[in-house]
Formats: sequence, C-alpha cells, structure tokens
Amino acid sequence: MALGARLRELREQAGLTGKQLAESLGWQASKVSKIENGKQTPSVADIENWTRATDSSDEAPALLASLRTLEVQHAEWQRILRGGIRPRQNSLAELDQKTRLFRVFEPTVIPGLLQTSEYARARFAESIRIFKLPNDINEAVEGRMKRQDIFYRPDKRFHFILTEAALRFGMCSAAVMLGQLDRLVSLSALPNVKLGIIGFETQYTASPWHGFWLYDDQKVLVETYSAALNLAQPQEIELYGNVFGELSAVASYGRSARAIITRAIDDLSAQVADPSAELP
Repeated sequence: MALGARLRELREQAGLTGKQLAESLGWQASKVSKIENGKQTPSVADIENWTRATDSSDEAPALLASLRTLEVQHAEWQRILRGGIRPRQNSLAELDQKTRLFRVFEPTVIPGLLQTSEYARARFAESIRIFKLPNDINEAVEGRMKRQDIFYRPDKRFHFILTEAALRFGMCSAAVMLGQLDRLVSLSALPNVKLGIIGFETQYTASPWHGFWLYDDQKVLVETYSAALNLAQPQEIELYGNVFGELSAVASYGRSARAIITRAIDDLSAQVADPSAELP
C-alpha cells in the first residue's frame, strides 16, 4: 500500500489523472487504480514505465527496492510448495541451523519441531488436500522428524508457548493427539527447551491473534492460509518480541504446564478407549 501511495503521489505531482497515465502507457485505466490502492503488485517494468511517464525516473531505484522488499515479505504458498512439502522442510532446516534462540508462539497447532510423526502426517495430509499439492507426505514427515535432531545441539535454545486450545483442538484422532501430548511432556524435560502453556483460565495481556516464530533477533515467520510472511524490519522484530514477552509472562511452566497437559491427556484417554469417539 505504501508503494502504491508513493506512485499516486508521483502521478499527481506530474499533473496526470489516472486515465491520462493509463492512456500514455497503453494500459487499462483500472490498472492504475489497482496499483495505487494495493490491489495489484506492479512489475519491475510497470515501475520503470510509471516513473518515466511521470518524469520521475530518479525515484525508480527506491521504488524497485520497495517492490523487492514486498516480494520477500510476502511469499505465496503455492509458489513455495509447488514442488511438494519436503523442499519446504529442507529450507526450514537451513534456517534452523543458522538460529541459536527460537521463540515460538502457536495458539492452535503443535509447532512442527514438537510434532510426532503421526501428528505431522495429519497436518501434511491437510495441506496436500487444501492446497492441491504433490503428495510427498512420506518424504515430508521424514524431513520434519530429521529437523528435530536440532534439540540435541547444546548451542540451541528453544522457548515455546502454546495455548491450552492447541492441546485440545480435534485436528487428528484422539489416539494420535494422545501420543502428541506425551511427546510434549517428554520434550519439556530437555534442558534447552522451555515450554509454556497458557491455560483456559488465564487472563491474557496480549491477544493470541496468530502464531509466529522468532528466529534470534533476525526474522519473524508468520504462516497464513495463503502466504508465508517473512518479516525482517527491526521495528517488526521488536514488536513481535514484545508480544512474545507478554504471552510468556502469563504462561505456566514446569510442573504447572505439565499439569495442564496431563489434564488434556486424561480427557482424551476416555475417547481413545471408545473408537466411536474418534475426532474428525
């Protein structure tokens, strides 16, 4: 939107209406409006032609830099996952190797590094179905499990915060979720893993809008249905760091966290005993 607003300023400074600019460039008039209002991302050629037509070619380098930043920040899932899910696991593994401190908040799902193979398989099956991806689920599960070797690196530290809802959402069978919860209890005992759980009864000071991963103080990764946002501006990293601090302050740790997990295990155990109670 900031890029579009700047392009509009250049057009107005040149004394051109949107229709006049579009005619000079041989475009549909709607294209100018879409670019200015952030509904269409301009190409490199679009920016070069725009600045030429508005006699502001000296602005082109800064505008092209903004365009490249937008492209890095907003990477479309379809493009990332076009070759299957396993390559995505490989790229995340490379990022894992570069990171010393992981700070992760997830309100709805178990983070990938903490997942059992069965829970991971359920998540990948969902992605393959929704995004119509090539089915490389076995390779993807293998890649995710291999990434977890990083827990045994003494130079790595992990701080996870989950909501109690993430322990209870019916996103796999009760039997699979039961194994996943046992896995959380085991991982919480590792010396370099700090696992916080925010129970249902907790009063939040920061709303749990969405999950995010903080890689040292270098990058924030936010995954949505349509895109992976890679945020690297210092003010963005500081903001997410502050939100993580608010969430970590109200989370329960150690024995209290395990008590919340055990409570979820007890509730699910009854469902595992009755196959008709399998979750969707």
